[in-house]
Amino acid sequence: MEQTFVGIDVSKDRLDVHVRPSGEAFTVSRDGTGLEQLVDRLRTLTPMLIAVEATGGFETIVAAAIGGAQLPLVVVNPAQIRHFAQAVGQRAKTDPIDAEMIARFAEAVKPAPRPVPDEAARLLGELVARRRQIIEMLVAERQRDKRAGNIRVRKSLARHIKVLERELQELTDEIGGLIRGSPAWRETEDLLVSVPGVAEKTSSSLLAEVPELGRLTRRRIASLVGVAPYTRQSGRWKGKSMIAGGRAAARSAVFMAALTASQHNPLLKAFYRRLLAAGKPKMVALIAVARKLLTILNAMIRDKKPWQHA
Repeated sequence: MEQTFVGIDVSKDRLDVHVRPSGEAFTVSRDGTGLEQLVDRLRTLTPMLIAVEATGGFETIVAAAIGGAQLPLVVVNPAQIRHFAQAVGQRAKTDPIDAEMIARFAEAVKPAPRPVPDEAARLLGELVARRRQIIEMLVAERQRDKRAGNIRVRKSLARHIKVLERELQELTDEIGGLIRGSPAWRETEDLLVSVPGVAEKTSSSLLAEVPELGRLTRRRIASLVGVAPYTRQSGRWKGKSMIAGGRAAARSAVFMAALTASQHNPLLKAFYRRLLAAGKPKMVALIAVARKLLTILNAMIRDKKPWQHA
């Protein structure tokens, strides 16, 4: 039986839809009526996969409608679609063409469907993202405070820093309360923070950014987060391996935990020192520690077993 793949390009006011391999294309409005029409039409197609391109938040309501209808959905990175279009020689860019490229990408790559997060998961994601923004603002203001010479400017900076610190604490408390209020999240957090080097901030970031933790293989979870090395080689030439892609916020959280673990976690500290003794640069060794830490966390969540001290 022929499998059907659907690509949806999302804009502010409308949705362009393309169906593969039939080539059928149609447009609906991005409102309640249009989403209802879209879901009804998709149900008649019984697609193998529906791919929606992430578009600055406009895709959220679309993904929620499709996921709520129990249809197979994946939200894809716009960079992947752009590179795919370049690879197949598609230079023109319009909304209908973009929808076709998304459908062709889904048909060729077949990315794994990802469940739409429920309301609590979306709230946690927003709170964690906001905390990350507050931290970035705090770092910037503290740097400005170090350089400021004018007393009026320094007083202004001090007031703003105090407000940000209070807001950061309130957000941290709210995130903690939300996690502790969910039995599933509480169990997962308890497992994560049992690892020396993993703090509550890291665990909440992973809960929000990587809900797949514990459900994927070690290679797939490393690739998803963006700590898997990519080999660069052609003929006799061999370049340096590098990491790329993945979920930046999750990768940053794992890397910061790896920094701590490389000094305070006996297992990872020994692993880090072995790599340095073998001549590996510090950054390469730290990335390897981050990858190993992520693999350990993935296995712990999968097996529901806390960290075991040697």
